[in-house]
Amino acid sequence: MKPESFQWMNPATQQSLPSEGTARKKIDRNRLFAAGLIAALIIAALAGSFVAYKTGRSFFGPVRTAPFYIADGNSRISDQIPLTTFAPVVKLGLPAVVNVSSSRVVKQTSSISNDSLSHNFFGDPFNIPRERREQSLGSGVIVSPEGYILTNSHVVDSATDVRVFLSDKREFKAMIIGTDPQTDIAVLKVDSAGLPSIPLADSSKVEVGDVELAIGNPFGLGQTVTMGIVSATGRGNLGIEDYEDFIQTDAAINPGNSGGALINMQGELIGINTALISNGAEGNQGIGFAVPINMARRSMEQIMKTGRVIRGWLGISIQEVTPSVAKAFGLDGPRGALVGGVIPDSPAAKADISRGDIIVEINGEPVADSRSLRLEIADMAPGTTLRLKLVHDGTERETTVTLGEFPSEASRVPARDSSNGASIGIAVDGLTPEIASRLGLPADTQGVVVVEVQPASPADNAGLRRGDVIQGVNRQPVADPNAFQRAISQAGRQPLLLLVNRQGNTAFVVVEAK
Repeated sequence: MKPESFQWMNPATQQSLPSEGTARKKIDRNRLFAAGLIAALIIAALAGSFVAYKTGRSFFGPVRTAPFYIADGNSRISDQIPLTTFAPVVKLGLPAVVNVSSSRVVKQTSSISNDSLSHNFFGDPFNIPRERREQSLGSGVIVSPEGYILTNSHVVDSATDVRVFLSDKREFKAMIIGTDPQTDIAVLKVDSAGLPSIPLADSSKVEVGDVELAIGNPFGLGQTVTMGIVSATGRGNLGIEDYEDFIQTDAAINPGNSGGALINMQGELIGINTALISNGAEGNQGIGFAVPINMARRSMEQIMKTGRVIRGWLGISIQEVTPSVAKAFGLDGPRGALVGGVIPDSPAAKADISRGDIIVEINGEPVADSRSLRLEIADMAPGTTLRLKLVHDGTERETTVTLGEFPSEASRVPARDSSNGASIGIAVDGLTPEIASRLGLPADTQGVVVVEVQPASPADNAGLRRGDVIQGVNRQPVADPNAFQRAISQAGRQPLLLLVNRQGNTAFVVVEAK
């Protein structure tokens, strides 16, 4: 029998198997098919890469690319540069970021206690005034070739000498054109022309998730670049500045980065790095804040024009409308801004705006919260007439008010936020004229003074503390401890709406009993 006629048998089924020659032919055909499939996949991959290169899209979605610009901002280096380096963006922004060194003279009084002669003749040691020079290091951003620089107000606060250092090692003495402590912005000027500058973006278009770079002078090391994304926009009520609309970023921001640049992937300035949350640590914890360039630009333009920033002023202290506050005031949900106090003879007082009003609309537009109201009023010019919609005790009404100019003393009237607790936990006493005077209040102030706050109580959690004066409970005045106790008893286990006076500033605080 010839080998070709031999048939292989399957021992389990006793069925004939293909001959060896037939099996080899099938294996060869399978190998040819596999080789052809691999070649087709390679060709398809090459074609896909070519399509992606030409169109910016692949079979799986858009290709990750970043448009970079050359220094003049008019021509693109490339529309399709893979995002493997930030060097082209850094080359645009780095030359315009400067290191800022400022110094100020601080006077101290030094006591000499070992001079017996001074004790014999004067009874007290001599007080000899001495001077000490303090140094501050920060960053700044050149925003015009003529030498105008944006930085933080706190970087140059009370400085007697300011110097800036460019990335090319040049050094200039800088003049402080003006500062805006309410937004922590300052404008400097150096006597030079043709300086590298950075274009300003529209920060209203910044979105959460955008990639950005922070450039500054952390710890005095010199120019340093860090990368991150926009973690949040519109951050406020942090107690850092009077007017807060921060861009939050996780790009590393450390001491010395203050006043530096936060730039986008087009090399445009979107913010001025200002603050960080360290939670007790010495450096970056991934939560940094930058003043949006739109806000900084408004301050800069007014400083360059008039030397100061002029803002609209309503003359009220405002606080957030929380769910508890909304319920206490009969609102259908948290909205608007609660008036916690009205300054006498202010525009608000003249327009019959009173404590307990909730401002829900300005010129027909809804007011989202206290932060947005504060920013909107500040952006308006003095003399602007507004139509406000107010809610008081569940009743809506409208009033017209003409804004005044923000006075410096008004910055000492803070807005206070209410907070919730789990129980009451306070002890009060009668408010005498003597106690009122010691608390910085008029002698005829009515109310009860908090003399003790139980730790971890609802009052403690709500922010009450010793020395606070409670003037009302559930919108009813209380003049003495007995009236206060009656009001507490009548409320039962319902939330308490307290009118609290702290050093002349009033605010509503909601305390929820168990």
